[in-house]
Amino acid sequence: MQIAVIGRGDCSEEEYREAEAVGRLIAGNRGTVCCGGLGGVMEAACKGAKEAGGTTVGILPDTGDGNAYLDVVIRTGMGHARNVVLVNSADAVIAVGGGYGTLSEIAVALKTGKPVFGLRTWKIEGVTACATPEEAVTLAVRAGRRSRPSRSPRGPGGPA
Repeated sequence: MQIAVIGRGDCSEEEYREAEAVGRLIAGNRGTVCCGGLGGVMEAACKGAKEAGGTTVGILPDTGDGNAYLDVVIRTGMGHARNVVLVNSADAVIAVGGGYGTLSEIAVALKTGKPVFGLRTWKIEGVTACATPEEAVTLAVRAGRRSRPSRSPRGPGGPA
């Protein structure tokens, strides 16, 4: 299960702490943290996930290296258009705070039917407001598990 964590690259201390907790909790639920790969909320979520032994994926807007807590770096060179790749790579989305870039990611998620859970983020129809990182992750994990198709351990075309 892949959960996108979205938010500002220049977040507040409170948003950083919340995003770090979100990343830790996602990893604790055996989920992969996907993010935009830069600083702020993205870095915090990756840091929390790594501290909990999780896996992190950064889908970068440019060709840089991203934050220090990334396991997988995808250099898109696509600028803000990478937001579509990020959201489409996720089973659920958690927004922590956020500016207009976050709003664009939320819009793509809602348009494509992805569940969105928010901590002090945009108050718009379709975003489930959450009071704590625990609530956001619990709901995102539940939604993410429902959205993933059942997969055979043998894989497609494998022996019966």
